Amino acid sequence: MTTDADYLKHYDASCFPSPLVTVDSVLFTLHQQSLCVLLVERASPPQQGRWGLPGGFIDMQQDESTRATALRKLTEKTGVVPPWLEPLGTVSGPERDPRGWSLTVTWFALIAWADCQPGIASVSDARWVPVARLEEQQLAFDHAEIIHTALARLRQKTMYSLLPVYCLPESFTLGQLQEATEIVLGKPVQRKSLIRRVEASGMFEETGESLATGARKARLWRRRPGVDMHLFTRNLLADEL
Repeated sequence: MTTDADYLKHYDASCFPSPLVTVDSVLFTLHQQSLCVLLVERASPPQQGRWGLPGGFIDMQQDESTRATALRKLTEKTGVVPPWLEPLGTVSGPERDPRGWSLTVTWFALIAWADCQPGIASVSDARWVPVARLEEQQLAFDHAEIIHTALARLRQKTMYSLLPVYCLPESFTLGQLQEATEIVLGKPVQRKSLIRRVEASGMFEETGESLATGARKARLWRRRPGVDMHLFTRNLLADEL
């Protein structure tokens, strides 16, 4: 009987074909009342000069997981760690990359524009593009499809949570949260429904400060430390019926 130690001693991974394995992330933010996605210009072939998602190959010396790869690549471009990052899925096939059979593990993330804009402004190969204008250019590989999948996930989760809050600064008003939710969904929501969700979630606390909004002052809120995102059983628009 061959032991694992004996088997591994003679195991040669080069005897088996291996796919190209990468990690790509869809990073969303809100800016100038638009939902935007971060794109990076490809510096080398294939498809040099095209814009695509921030990502790349796994560094097996320092990345303990594909999540670590996603965070490393996003931090390189933004200068900060996004407050929300979750797995999106896996895309694979022989036709998606001219270099050969490839597989990419995809993630999607949210960040406040103001938190990362100084970092993005310091690099020449990254920019925010409104989701509504993505069709104006041809993206690298199948990244347009990946973004479409991430957008559908974001909107679906927004119907059952307060996920857009991760696109806002640390302190925010309920009006800003409502606006963020409406931008993500592309449709209006009732303020009273949103307030009920804020109160029921237990995710937030008042800062004790306020922000001038025209003739009135609006109370500022923030996420409670260590509190996970609350999921509701009914979607937001159904609550308004």
